[in-house]
Amino acid sequence: MKLVGTDIDGTILPRTGVFSERTIAALGSLAGAGVPLVLATARPPRWIDSVAAQLGIEGEAVCANGAVFYDLATRAVVDHIGLPEDALLEVADSLRSAFPGVVFALETITGLAIEPDFPARESNANAREVAPFERMQSVRDLTGVKLLALLPGSHPDEMLEIAMPLIGHLLEPSHSSVTDPLLELAPLGINKATGTGYAVGNAHDAVMAVASHVTASVDDDGVAMIIEALVAEALASR
Repeated sequence: MKLVGTDIDGTILPRTGVFSERTIAALGSLAGAGVPLVLATARPPRWIDSVAAQLGIEGEAVCANGAVFYDLATRAVVDHIGLPEDALLEVADSLRSAFPGVVFALETITGLAIEPDFPARESNANAREVAPFERMQSVRDLTGVKLLALLPGSHPDEMLEIAMPLIGHLLEPSHSSVTDPLLELAPLGINKATGTGYAVGNAHDAVMAVASHVTASVDDDGVAMIIEALVAEALASR
């Protein structure tokens, strides 16, 4: 075992928003076994420091679905892949035609830029920029790492099914969650990880279909179960 990479929301963090003691202990045991831990998440860097603090870990994180490499110890972006302006504008035009009423936000390495009609939430209370998408400076400066497309009243599965043939050659679309009417679009060819994959029992059917292994749900500490077994094996082989 050379490295453990794990998603956060719905994988090690349940809907309660509180990590279980078992999960915290299991993740913490990796350091003692000499195994690096990398958080691999759709979250932007601005949402990752609090997670690292709760877990008591340092190291690296792959954020924004793979577009940002972030150092947890220094709280600094080490590297990122920016979304190209021409692709962003073409995608926005296509999605506006396919989804009348869609509103956009753009995650950047320095904060969130939103359209004026993007719903107010705690996460965007201090938006870096508020402007119509096509006029955003953030679209032009290559600091954008993830496009968010929100269509109130829709379903993410239906949105993804329609969007994929339209814009899948330009950006990498994915669900934001199984319920929120929101698509997340990363730079083309970017994703969170490759390797031996474990799906938690509460994962989306599409994840279950491609996972090589399945563990228990997040509420039953499925990831902790896997890590405990891997750490025991690693220590026994020393």
